[in-house]
Amino acid sequence: MAQNLDPKNDELQRIVPKKNATISRIWQYFGFAANDTNQNKTLCKICRKVIASKSGNTTNLFCHMKIHHPIQYGELQKTITINPKKQSSDSSITDKDNEKSNASCSSSSSSKQKSIMESMTYDKSSKRWVSLTNSVLGCLAKDMLLFYTCEKDGFKKMLKTFDSRYNLPGRKYFSAATPKLYQSTHDQVQEEISEALFFAGTTDLWSSRTMEPYMSYTVHYVDKDWNLQSRHLQTVFFPDDHTGENLAHGLKDTLDSWGLKEENQVCLTTDNGSNIVKATQLNNWQRLQCFGHRLHLAVNSGLKDDRIDRAIRITKKVVSSFSYSYKKKRELEKKQIEAELPKHSLITACDTRWGSTQKMIERFLEQERAVQQVLSADRKSVSLIPNWQTIEVLECVNSAISPLAEFTDALSGEKHVSVSMVMPVIALLNDDILSPKPEDVALTTEIKTRILKYMNEKYKDESSRALLNIATFLDPRFKNKFLTDEEKFDTMTKLKLEILEPLEPIVATEGENLEDSPAKKLCLGNLFKRRDRIQETNKDLTPGEIINSEIERYLALPNIDYNSEPLQWWKEHLIIFPKLSSVVKKFLCIPATSCASERLFSVSGQIVSCKRTCLKPDKVDQLVFLSKNLRLD
Repeated sequence: MAQNLDPKNDELQRIVPKKNATISRIWQYFGFAANDTNQNKTLCKICRKVIASKSGNTTNLFCHMKIHHPIQYGELQKTITINPKKQSSDSSITDKDNEKSNASCSSSSSSKQKSIMESMTYDKSSKRWVSLTNSVLGCLAKDMLLFYTCEKDGFKKMLKTFDSRYNLPGRKYFSAATPKLYQSTHDQVQEEISEALFFAGTTDLWSSRTMEPYMSYTVHYVDKDWNLQSRHLQTVFFPDDHTGENLAHGLKDTLDSWGLKEENQVCLTTDNGSNIVKATQLNNWQRLQCFGHRLHLAVNSGLKDDRIDRAIRITKKVVSSFSYSYKKKRELEKKQIEAELPKHSLITACDTRWGSTQKMIERFLEQERAVQQVLSADRKSVSLIPNWQTIEVLECVNSAISPLAEFTDALSGEKHVSVSMVMPVIALLNDDILSPKPEDVALTTEIKTRILKYMNEKYKDESSRALLNIATFLDPRFKNKFLTDEEKFDTMTKLKLEILEPLEPIVATEGENLEDSPAKKLCLGNLFKRRDRIQETNKDLTPGEIINSEIERYLALPNIDYNSEPLQWWKEHLIIFPKLSSVVKKFLCIPATSCASERLFSVSGQIVSCKRTCLKPDKVDQLVFLSKNLRLD
């Protein structure tokens, strides 16, 4: 071991010349080697390296500090006192030169340390390597990225910049790790949906880029915290004929594979395909028609007119001419500036989306002046200029259907209650939006009348209407506001039956008093322990009378704001309405549209891309499932 020398001891004073006594500060970092009797070798206390220092010479010590320990060397330089005789000759050495020297040493040391760190990569069994690799796998799965992304230079450089010690595996590793991630996420989702007593579903069929048919199924439920949840369960390869019988068996197999009971499925929301309608009938399942699909068909029915067809065809030709001509686009921007119009591009319509047709017409009418100026300047495009009759027809169409665009977005969400809004929306269409106005021209009135007639006819089905009325009644925003007197009575009757059904094993005879059963007394005591007044009132009532009492108190409360969340209201009033709240989760989990399944088409289209046309059906199912359900937190 090296001796812990002090610059003031006699031995050091003998070795170090007195005229340079201040230089002896360097000895705080060094000591003589233990086996060096002649004291010609010195041991660095920082890195334990032996340095030659004959007769106490400090030149080698300073060089060692400068190269290997630049930080300590910089501190040492500040404390050294320069010999007064040399001060004048050394005055030309500025602080800038010292800084350059220190920076050079620091850069050299830093580069050495960096190279050493890069050579010390993480072991593949280490916690850090596993954590980073799982994060990359989650990114690839959640964001629908190609596995080949991990072998691209830019991606590898980015991760190397974040952590130089991490070696990124290749695409084969991530492809092989996907089934394990799928299984862990599958178990997590299955545990979540197993806690739901009731659930609803949406399903649809689609074909991939390679024309391989798939059937998707999404489940919707209210969790224990009274939040509306949706989980995509399967994207099943479905090569059989899409008959009602085959679809019925396929849907049953989906529920069985996830351990879901058919009797707990409240409703299945689908489009109006004859095969899926027959499948629900064969399975004896409650089915709700997709509101968005119905509205699309209603709008198409309202626009069935030769004048409208001609106006829309002309508009599509004009938009198409601008879409394929950069010159026209450039001239349109100039005319927009001259006419002080918004710098908006024209919108192309999609025949399967009525909303895109409405947006195309709306944008064309907005840019009409600029479009006409551009077309009139081109001799070949003059024939495309629409006449005043066409403009009037487009204005009538836009006036009639533009207010309907908001409903599709409002009823297609997955995070808020939508089924209870269907009947209020139908009432709103009849009373306000589609009702004839004095300022409406004849064509606008005709369009509104045809749309309204179609919607009213399609929602006359007693089974669907009863389901929607119960859902509306259980929404504290609406209650029975949009129900007729007959519908109010029928809804409350069916609601009582829904609540009493779970009590049938407990209730021995009709009209039995609650005090006759200790189990029932205990149950009600727990439910009403925080509401003594309500407990005292209900003490001698039958289950039917208790439900009537809850319904009366529920209707007596004022309706909440239309922008409020009904599930959170029920969460706060759970103790006050224990019977009613028991069926809220059953009916308010139903989606009003099948947009959840429609959105899977977009996800699946990005996964089965032109660079992934050879994906196997099982891998497609895993990747779609992970993209929709994987949680990165």
